[in-house]
Amino acid sequence: MSGTHLDLTLTLTGGTAADARAVVHTLEPVFGSADTLPGDDGATVYTVSFDGDASAGDGQTSAGSTLSSSVTVTLQGSPEAVRRADETLSAAFNVKEGGTAPGDQEQERELHLEP
Repeated sequence: MSGTHLDLTLTLTGGTAADARAVVHTLEPVFGSADTLPGDDGATVYTVSFDGDASAGDGQTSAGSTLSSSVTVTLQGSPEAVRRADETLSAAFNVKEGGTAPGDQEQERELHLEP
């Protein structure tokens, strides 16, 4: 779906700032650059937004990203954005599906990424 505008918001808990950045970098080929990257400020929750065009990246993700510990990711956005983020993260990490809150215009899905 080249040229599709995909807005996505992530909330990441658990893990380190480096783990959160690894998750964000995994999604950048599909969603473009994030608004900000998680910093090493000792936060326990990171929120990152993508407000980009799906054609911004080449769509190729690198499988085999590693995490130092488990990270819980909550995806919020259009059904297409949430689906693509779920597929991208599932290809790169060991993912256990959490709950889903469906909707016509916006969905929310929780994923548990394991090292």
